[in-house]
Amino acid sequence: MAGIVAIVGRPNVGKSTLFNRFTESRKAIVDEQAGVTRDRHYGKVEWGGREFTVIDTGGYVKDSKDIFDQEIRKQVRIAMEEAQVLVFMNDVHTGITDLDEDMANILRQTKKPVLVVANKVDNHDKAHEAAEFYNYGLGEVYTLSSVNGAGSGELLDEIVKLLPPDKDMIDDLDLPKISVVGKPNVGKSSLVNALLGQDRNIVTNIAGTTRDTLHTRYRAFDNDFFLIDTAGIRKKKKVNEDIEFYSVLRTIKTIENSDVCLLMIDATDGIQSQDMNIFQTIQKNKKGIVVLVNKWDLVEKDHMTMVEFEERLREKMAPFNDVPIIFTSAINKQRLLKALEKAIEVYHNRVQKIATSTLNDVILPLIDETPPPALKGKHIRIKYITQLPTHAPAFAFFCNHPQYIKEPYKRFLERKIRQNFNFEGVPISIFMRKK
Repeated sequence: MAGIVAIVGRPNVGKSTLFNRFTESRKAIVDEQAGVTRDRHYGKVEWGGREFTVIDTGGYVKDSKDIFDQEIRKQVRIAMEEAQVLVFMNDVHTGITDLDEDMANILRQTKKPVLVVANKVDNHDKAHEAAEFYNYGLGEVYTLSSVNGAGSGELLDEIVKLLPPDKDMIDDLDLPKISVVGKPNVGKSSLVNALLGQDRNIVTNIAGTTRDTLHTRYRAFDNDFFLIDTAGIRKKKKVNEDIEFYSVLRTIKTIENSDVCLLMIDATDGIQSQDMNIFQTIQKNKKGIVVLVNKWDLVEKDHMTMVEFEERLREKMAPFNDVPIIFTSAINKQRLLKALEKAIEVYHNRVQKIATSTLNDVILPLIDETPPPALKGKHIRIKYITQLPTHAPAFAFFCNHPQYIKEPYKRFLERKIRQNFNFEGVPISIFMRKK
């Protein structure tokens, strides 16, 4: 695996700006408001023929009573354990503060290489002021301006030298990407933490805690995939903070980049219009879907409660009903492995390719039994079917009058494909082509 580099430091010293420059992206949310990056945030960096992962961490605050600050401290410690090289960011404008000194004390205890960085050095005077950071006793001080990129190349050169040699380089990008989506406060981070068996993501009962999307490699029970925790999607009229707006955009982007989405619904709230909006976004993007009805432990129930809830949910999801629904409790770890197994199954359903000969042998006789209705005296004959080479399942039906085949008959064809081949949890596209 490629090496891991963690960027650490107190709030507002420019960690996220440097992360974005390293990854040539705008993945980390950058804002002048302190404490915006709450979780660890991963990105890929390529430099000097090497590829490595960089982690952007929340700003380190010692002994704060603020719930987020306490959680951020825990996140920074996890990032430091995961990383092979630590980049300690400082702000040349403020010099060494008490918080910086606290951070330096923690870093002195690690046996990992630490690169001290003086950020916001954009002229010669500031470069002289950066000498103050030698007082940490942590070795060389690297000066840079993460906003305009000056000095970042030299820092990257040094990082690459310190990284351990590449072993068994694995192309992570080929692994399935399973994202956890849903409206705020439905239990997404609790689900991810329960699956990972550690507090990888910050969990509080304040809606809107997860602002960024978080990729975590999941390797357990013979599985290997990326698990992605996303910011909750709120209704547009409730999105009043800039940061929240970017988080919603990022969640939609995450759906676009996922293979399968675990859509979490709050059992205590019932099915709301916002849940259906997210469902439709996943469907529109042709991604695999597994619906998790979470917090099921909090619902008063009898022998019919689950059946009735599922019926109401399927009514709302119609006409796309071939979707697995699992009733879970992230807190009690109830049916979570079943949810993962189902997500992997849906992934395989989505990437399967049906041989053209099999398709024609199975589906053409069913079409002969129930042919498309004639229109304007024209008889429609479907001669041949093939699966198209697309990312999501799509089928082309070749016939003499494609323009006369209407939606109800396309739905009939989709039903027949689903009855004969397993496409559970996967949207299917049907195209009519002139033979």
